This record gives sequence, structure tokens and C-alpha cells, in this order.
Amino acid sequence: MQNESELANQINPGSDYNAGQIEVLEGLEAVRKRPGMYIGSTSSRGLHHLVYEIVDNSIDEAMAGYCDEIEVIIHQGESITVQDNGRGIPVDMHAKMQKPAVEVALTVLHAGGKFNNEAYKVSGGLHGVGMSVVNALSVNLRVEIKKDGKKYSQEYSRGKTLTELKEIGTYQGRSGTMITFQPDPEIFEDIVYDYEVLAHRLKELSFLNKNVMITLIDERSEAKDVYNHNNGLIDFVEYLNKNKDPIHQKAIVFETEKDNTKVEIALQYNESYTETLFSYANNINTTEGGTHEAGFKAALTRVVNDYARKNNILKGNENNLSGEDVREGLTAIISVKIMEPQFEGQTKTKLGNSEVRSIVDSVVGEGLTTFFEENPAVAKKIVEKGLQATRARLAARKARDLTRRKSALESTSLPGKLADCTWKDPRYCEMYIVEGDSAGGSAKQGRNQKFQAILPLRGKILNVEKARLDRILGNMEIRAMITALGTGISEDFDIEKARYHKVVIMTDADVDGAHIRILLLTFFYRFMKPLIENHYVYIAQPPLFKIKNGKQIQYAYSDKELSKVMETVGREKTEIQRYKGLGEMNPEQLWETTMDPESRTMFQVEMEDAMKADELFTMLMGDKVEPRKEFIQKHARDVRNLDI
Repeated sequence: MQNESELANQINPGSDYNAGQIEVLEGLEAVRKRPGMYIGSTSSRGLHHLVYEIVDNSIDEAMAGYCDEIEVIIHQGESITVQDNGRGIPVDMHAKMQKPAVEVALTVLHAGGKFNNEAYKVSGGLHGVGMSVVNALSVNLRVEIKKDGKKYSQEYSRGKTLTELKEIGTYQGRSGTMITFQPDPEIFEDIVYDYEVLAHRLKELSFLNKNVMITLIDERSEAKDVYNHNNGLIDFVEYLNKNKDPIHQKAIVFETEKDNTKVEIALQYNESYTETLFSYANNINTTEGGTHEAGFKAALTRVVNDYARKNNILKGNENNLSGEDVREGLTAIISVKIMEPQFEGQTKTKLGNSEVRSIVDSVVGEGLTTFFEENPAVAKKIVEKGLQATRARLAARKARDLTRRKSALESTSLPGKLADCTWKDPRYCEMYIVEGDSAGGSAKQGRNQKFQAILPLRGKILNVEKARLDRILGNMEIRAMITALGTGISEDFDIEKARYHKVVIMTDADVDGAHIRILLLTFFYRFMKPLIENHYVYIAQPPLFKIKNGKQIQYAYSDKELSKVMETVGREKTEIQRYKGLGEMNPEQLWETTMDPESRTMFQVEMEDAMKADELFTMLMGDKVEPRKEFIQKHARDVRNLDI
């Protein structure tokens, strides 16, 4: 077994690096050479991102006040059409490039109206590279423009211009742009579009841009949805709260424009114990927060405490409610639209404009103070919700302290059931959370104890979706996990203190195992979300079948895989064992099939869409039964391995 330094050298090997290795790429060749730099990846996520890039151009027209209809069509063969009734991309000659402006926009990186504040005061594009990147990564692309009474078209392939811009007739009615493109199978791992993924993003955009009607049509299945949310963020908040019980009927909304910054905020409290807050800057989901979130949180906490003191709900010697307490059960959307957004953070999704904090603080402070004065019954419910959260937090303090490791030298602070690994560099360490003592015993014997730690769980952990923090921290299994990971939870969470960079959920391949898995994922999502965001969480894939033919042993991980193996080995004198649980495997088998980095299969848990994730966890693990029943009925046929 390699030591840590040898493993590190494999990950980051030294090599000669000189001028001969510097490659110069012209035009859009760089996009085709390194597509992940421009669209994130060449997986399904990158494929769908192509659609978003084109739709964002139409949304920019809408934000500028020139477009109120957008249509997206998925054709047979997976080509996509996006059309709008905006002004139409300019077709006149570009003075510097000596090409029609539309051709420049489609073939030159960093060319477009988003770099000119006169064309677009507010733009959703982060880098202004959208259309040209889509063009570069498409087998073919056709643009049709209706402008000034005339229709034009031009065709491209893999970023290259195929035809000159041609006038193809006239039109009646409104101007607009239509782009049809076919993703390049040489670039993408899969070119099949997921209707639900596109529907979710388009619905989100319709909430954020309330005067725009967005239509999605799927010619493959004849599905069609029209999104037209004239109440904007009010509809958005009520949609997010549809599986929860609001404590006041109508969402509280603020909308104003100040210093060239448009601020829209909607919020509604519910009976749950979790906070659901999404923020946007120019329609971009700022998943890392930023100055607009900071301004909102500061004002909300201040106004709630001021109201509580003014009305003697909080007495003179009582401590103020904390921000975390004030936001328990809150669902809120913050949307700002600004001329020059400054994004920072690792994924460029954290708003950095310093002036926005004070603007949002002022808007929320003034608006919420007025609302509380006019709606004292709602204000008192919100304050009481915060007081209950405070009492629970104080009761949880003792339990929370028990989950904090005092120092790396005090091994006694780790839970006794944890079989820790000997390596100390968390980059190379992994912790398996295993269902049951039997499987835990096999895992402890079968693991490589240099870098693999085992934490067995007894039974099912608490459903954190239905409990406050004091009760959650009273659960011994949850406390053991928190202590073993070393990160803390909620606002105390610190990813730098993680003792393992792989946290592997390893449960039985049956209904109980699936239930334990979703309980653990709910806990990680609600209280240790950065573990998921930083790709530290994995799902182990133990085999379902052991196939023995003479001395030859093979494993199958699904019914489909079993059929393929049986076609190869035949059924004569073949023994098939169906594993009901991990405990049925001896340590050597568990290592070979599920824990050996050379041969194991694991799923990495990713969170592509925070809003969808929040909606799913609420629906699957929350109090309301009917939405969960509908979900099960809708997706029952999609279950791969159902053990009854």
C-alpha cells in the first residue's frame, strides 16, 4: 500500500514544462478543446447549459423591456429551438470586424451587447460568451431574425460560418430571434434532453421575470407547459411552501428601485424548522450568497428584535434573538438586478457589490417595519416562532458542545463506535457510515485501516425534517456522526475541519437501506450542506448478486447486469446468491466488491439545483402525506431494485 506522499505525487506529478507545451488556439477552437471551462462539463449538466445560454439572451431582452414571450422546443433527434419576440439580433455590418453583427456574436468570444450598457443595462450573462459557445459545441446552428419588417437567416457548424447572412422574406407582427441548434455528439457524453430539468429552470426564470410568458414544448412526447407567473416572487414563495404549513396566509413582498438597483423580495414563514432562502442577481442563482443576502439577514434580524422589544415581548435583560432563530421556518427569495454585478467565490456565484448590502438592508428594514406595524398579529407569530427557536437552541447547547472535538490530540473525544483510520491527512481519508453492527464488523475487518474509517449505525437516525435542533442533537447516532466528522453543523459548520474528504453511505440494497440513506442525506442537506456542495458525500454500491460457476465467481449490481452475466456463463451448475444485506458478505467479499478503490463502484452525491433539492427533501421527509403519495405513484415504475 502506498504512503500518503506517494499517493499525493500520483495526484499531482511533476513534469517538464516549457514553451513547446504552450498551445495557441484560434477563435472558437479553445471552446471545443476545453468545453468544461465554458459550460462546466460535457455531462448532462453541460448539455442543458447550452439551452440556458440561449434562453438567457432572450431573458436579457425581457429585462430590457423588449420581450414578453419565449418559446423552447425540444425536437425529435434532440435539436433545440429557442425563439423570442424581442428586438432581434442586429444584422447591420460591424465596423471593426466587417461582418454582420449577428455573425460576430455567434463566432467571436466575448462579443455581444452585454458589454455595452446602452444595449443592456441589466444582463444575466456572466461572461457574455453564450451564443458563440453554443455555436462552437453544436453540429449545426441556424439563426433566423425578424427585424425592421425583414427576415434573415444564417447557418453555422461547430463554430464555423457555413452561409452568408441572407434576407429570406418579410414578416407581419413583432420582431424577434429564433435559434435552432444540434449539440455535437463528439463533445457531449449524452445528447438526450431531460424535459423536467429544462422545465424546472424555465419555471424559475418565469418566477423571477413576472411579465414574461415562457413555453416549453417537447415534440418527442407531446408534452407542453406554459409558465406565466404575473405575481412573480409571491408565486415563487408560495410554490416553495406548497408542501408546508404557512403561519400567515399571504407572502410579505418588497419591490423598489434605488440607485439603479432593482430589489424584489418575498418571504413567508411556515411551521417547519428549516430555513429556505434563495438569492439571485440578474437571474443568476447566487448559491454562495453575497452582499444582498447579508443586507437582508441583517435587516430581518434587527426589525424582528426591535418589534419584540417595542412591544415588551423581549424584556430589558433578555438577549436578542439570533439571526438563525429569526430565520427558522422562513422561506424567502431575494432578487436584485444591477448594472455591473461583481461575482466572486469559488464558483463565481457570490455577489460582491458592496453598495447592494446597504440598499437591500434599507429596503427590508423600512418595508418590514411598516408591515409589522400594519399587521401586528403576523408580527407576533413571527416573533413567537423565533422565541421557540431560541429556547430550543439553548436546550441544544449542551448537546452541541458534546459534538465538538476539543483538540486533535484528544482521541477520547471521538465516538467509541468509530474505527478510525491511521492516516491524518483528510484528503486521502474516507469514512464509511454503515448500517448495523453485523455489516460494521465485516467492514472493519475488510477495510484498509490506513485510510478507511468505519462508523456503524444502530437502526434509523431521526428524521431531521420533523425535529428541532435540541431533539436532533439528543440523538446518539447523529451526535456520533457530527463528532466523527469534526466539522460542526449549521452556522458552526467549517469544511476546513473535515476529518475525511470522502463520506460514504453504505446501506443494504433493500427498502430499509434506502430509507436509512434518505434519512442520512436529509441530515447532511439540512445541517452539513457544504459536504454535498464540495462533493464529499458518496453512496456505496454493494452487489445484489453473487454468481458462482465452478471456481469462477462474479458479482452483479442489478437485475440487468445479472442477465448479461447469465448469458455469458449459462445456467448449468450455476449458483446465484441474492444479497439481502451487507452482513451476508464476509470481509474479503465486502472489500473486493464495495470498498476496494481499484474495483468498487460509488455514486457521488451532487446538488445541481438547490431549489429542486429543497423541494424534494420537504416533500419526501416532511409532514404532508399527499404530495409524497403522488410522487411515489408517479415514479414507482422508475425504481430499479424494489425489495418487497
